[in-house]
Amino acid sequence: MKIRLLALAGLAISFALPTFAQEKKPTLSEQDRQQICALGKKYDEADNNNDAAALAALFTEDAVIVTDTGPIYGWQAIEKWYADDLQKWHHSNHLIKSDQNSPHSIGTAGNEVWENGEWSVTIQGQSGDPIQLKGYWSVIDSREGDDWKIRMLTWNTTLAPPAPVASAETK
Repeated sequence: MKIRLLALAGLAISFALPTFAQEKKPTLSEQDRQQICALGKKYDEADNNNDAAALAALFTEDAVIVTDTGPIYGWQAIEKWYADDLQKWHHSNHLIKSDQNSPHSIGTAGNEVWENGEWSVTIQGQSGDPIQLKGYWSVIDSREGDDWKIRMLTWNTTLAPPAPVASAETK
């Protein structure tokens, strides 16, 4: 009888412990949501102003950007990457649109979030017509003191669909 009772108690505890062990993710305050949204607007503004230093200032010191040509590590390398890009291409009309469910808390401390969404920008080289680019992005933002900064940014470029091939019947 004692063995059955102990087995039953052990079984009950084994089912209950995972429930108690789970920690709830913190709910973001409205102030945090507004600051995170403002971070995206600051990014748009800095990019539209072609300001590499302002763009880099939005990142943590140990941030990484994962680009279509590979990762860029650290604040100084990120600033140089933006400066090099902005020397080749004038940016305008940069617009970030966050996914309707973003941001999402990471962990239980309330100091990091992830977001995703769409982006678009018009770029123009020294000579040539403006080029409209667009794609998708994801980001991990971290709280540093009272500010939110970008810890990791990834993005892609969505290519325009190819032109339809003309068939012999349509010629």
